This record gives sequence, C-alpha cells and structure tokens, in this order.
Amino acid sequence: MVTGIQRKPVLLAGAACIALAAHPAGAQQADRTAVLEQRVRQLEEALRDVRQELEATKRQQSQASATQSPTEVAPAAGPVASAVAPVTPPSQTTVAAVPPEEPPTQPKSASSQSAQAQPPGTGFRVGNTTFRLSGFIKADAIVSDYRDGDTATNSLGRDFYLPQFIPVDDAPGEGADFDAHAKQTRIILTTETPVGDKVVAAHIESDFQTSPGTQGSERTTNGYNFALRRAFITYDGWTFGQDWSNFQNVTVLPEAADFVGVTEGTIFVRQMQVRYTHEFSKQFAMAFALENPETSSITPATPVLVENDDDHLPDATLKLTYTPSFGQFTLSGLARQLSVNTPIEKERSFSWGVSAAGRIPFGKDGPYDIRFMLTYGKGIGRYVGFNFAPDVLYLADTAGGGADLERVDVLAGFVAFRIGFTDKLRTNIMGSFQDVDYPTGLAPATANENAHSVAVNLFYSPVKPLDLGIEYRYGRRKLLNGDTGKLNRVHFVAKHAF
Repeated sequence: MVTGIQRKPVLLAGAACIALAAHPAGAQQADRTAVLEQRVRQLEEALRDVRQELEATKRQQSQASATQSPTEVAPAAGPVASAVAPVTPPSQTTVAAVPPEEPPTQPKSASSQSAQAQPPGTGFRVGNTTFRLSGFIKADAIVSDYRDGDTATNSLGRDFYLPQFIPVDDAPGEGADFDAHAKQTRIILTTETPVGDKVVAAHIESDFQTSPGTQGSERTTNGYNFALRRAFITYDGWTFGQDWSNFQNVTVLPEAADFVGVTEGTIFVRQMQVRYTHEFSKQFAMAFALENPETSSITPATPVLVENDDDHLPDATLKLTYTPSFGQFTLSGLARQLSVNTPIEKERSFSWGVSAAGRIPFGKDGPYDIRFMLTYGKGIGRYVGFNFAPDVLYLADTAGGGADLERVDVLAGFVAFRIGFTDKLRTNIMGSFQDVDYPTGLAPATANENAHSVAVNLFYSPVKPLDLGIEYRYGRRKLLNGDTGKLNRVHFVAKHAF
C-alpha cells in the first residue's frame, strides 16, 4: 500500500515529465537547458524534503516504542475480544474446555477470561461454573481361605477386609473362596463457581460398594447399587455436607488392593458435618467441625451392635495439621456425648479420643515413605475399624439401681512402608492392630477383643492411568472367650483412573 509520503516524489516526477513534454519543439536550446536545470533543482529539493520527512517519522516511531510497555505496543486482546465477541443470550449455555485437575484459583476479570484461551482437558465450563469428571474403574479378584468356619453369602467381608467378619466358629474351614466384582468403581463430579474474589466449590462422589441385600445376584446380572460416598460444598474455608470425618487423616492411608488396607488400625468415617478450616501459614492449619452423632452399643447378653439414634448433640472434632518440608503430620481430637434412651430412662455419657498420624517421604524425589496412625479413646468405637468395637456397654436397670452406660476403651494403630523401585513398580508393606478394653466382667464372652493383620503388595503401572496389583494378607481376630479366627487372602486388582 502506497502512503502519502511515498506518493509525493512520484507526483513531482510526473509533473516534470508533463512540463518537458509541453515545451514547444522549436524553442531555443539555451532556454531548454535552463528549464531542465531548474526542473532538476526542484526535484532535488523535493526529494530532500521527502527524505527529511521520512527520517523524522522513523525517529518518532522509535521513541514511541522505547517509552511504551509491551502490552501497550501490542494490540489489546482483552478489550478487542470483548468488543467483537457476540453476546450470549441468557437462554444459551457457553461451554469451554479447561485443564484437568486444575486447583481452584482466584477468579479473573471478565475481559481477561474472554481473552484467555482455554487449553483442552477433561473439564468443561457451563456459564460461569467449571465442571470436572474423575474417578476410576476397579476390578477385584479375591481368594480367601478361612481357617475356622466360613462367612455368610454376600457379606461385606468377602468384598474387602473386615476383621469382624473373620469366622471363629471352631469349625473346620471350607477351603478357599473365590470372589470377583467391580463394586468399588467410583465416579466423582466437582464444580467451581467464582463469586467475587472467592470460589464456591462442590464435590459429589459415588461408588457401588453398598450394603448387601438389595443388589443383583451373582447367578445372573451382578448388579450393584449406586451409592453416595461424599457430597459437600466449600466456600471461604467452610465445608457443608458429607465428607471424611475431621477426626481422620485420609492422606496417610497406604496404597492397597483392599478397599482400606489397614482396616482395624485406622479411623474410617464419612458423615454429615459443618467444618471450618483456617490456615495460619503454608505449614500450619487448624480445622474444627461439628459432625453427625450416632451411638453404637451392646449389652451383656449379646455383642450385636445397636444403632440407638438417640443423640441430641453433634460430635465435635478438632484437627491440627503441620506440613513441613519433610512430610505431613496431624493431631486430632474428638469429644462426643453418648446417648441411649428407653421409654423409662435416658442415659448419657461423655466420651473422647485423640489420634496422631503422619506421612514421611524420603529418598531422591520421594520414592519411599513411612505412614502411621495411633488412636486412643473412651467410647469412640464406631470411629475406628468400621465399628469393630462398640462405643458403650448398655446396662439395663435390673435391680432398681437405674440403667448405666459403660464406655469401651479402644487402642488402634498402623504403620506402612512404601518402596518405589521404579516409576512403574512399587510395593507397600503394612501392619495394623486394635485392642478393646471392656468394663471388667460385664461384656458378653463373644464380643471382639482384638484384631491384627499384616499385608504386602506389588503394583505395576505399565502406563500412567493403569495399575495392576497383587496383595497377600494375613488377618486374625480374637473374642473375649479366647476363640480366634484366621484369614489368608490373595487379592488381584486392575484399576484405571481417569
């Protein structure tokens, strides 16, 4: 494209040619020479003026480039994009790809959001809310050898390790049982919605590992119920909904083919709660929660656990988290009021518990780590080991002295060691225990006294989202009357996370 400055010498040269052509052919030679010299001088002066104008323009442009910032020199993408982008009617939905596993960030301005390109990923945006889908498909094959008796058909103890399901019938074992299922397959949906300078987030998580009784038969369809695991909302440090108990530290659980791995030694509860978390620094945080209560009890006549549903105060939990450069450590406490009501009496008892847990990675890039938990409390049975022990022993009023609640003491813990041989091959070695202390002479002889287990596994990941594993486990359960039961189990697993 020819600019105004570039057209000027062209016009001058054209005018000179027209003037020469229009001069009479019979004029004197001297006049022609004088005219030509005059025209040449005019052209030289015009070219000199054009050159000066070009040099001045170049100097102005270089000075402007030196004084302006890069964002001022470059086209303003945000305002331009906002100006030319069509406005989406309220009835339409805008969908944009977002990267997977992106942590919540402070919301940006509308102009910067419209100008910023969204990289591809598993997430998508509907309006101003970002949605992400994740989870895994898990296939389990389990061979269990019970040394004393056998377990009931379709019991949860056949799906994963629960020490309270180890038979102690003093009867000959029936040999090895084979079970295979995909019940632990999990689907997770999370959302993030910017609100001012904060984010409202939601988490919904479900799997098919539900209680037996309403599921399809293994003889035909093997259908399993889709059940809620977690569902909660977070905003500005607050959490509302069903989540892991604040008394628990989920991050220290070892990698296992089993559903839990260290069942008798760990706190393991998901329930409704209101929780507030405050971070004092990047290394230190505190969380306080009020959680849904439930008192589990037994009587001197039977060890069958009873859910009383008579509680009228929430359980209170407090957890301190310390995350130095060499690991993560938590100290948590639990305070609760146990309640058992009858048409005649209403019994109450205060209970408490403490738990310390940690994870310590070591080695270059952390291929090894040690994980542990130690828990003690009075009347905290339902929080530990899938309610292996009761919270209280309920003593009814049999002699006019009134009913009573006797708290049951629990001591439980585990330790696990992880070894990463390569980025694809790793092993985990773990051991856990639980000891139960009842009021002297009051508990039924068939109540659980203790349990322990050891396990070792080997996982291989040929590609990043696929895990293939094998695990061996030995478990032992003992009753107050001295009866014991043993379990040997080999567990195979294939898991694809997405």
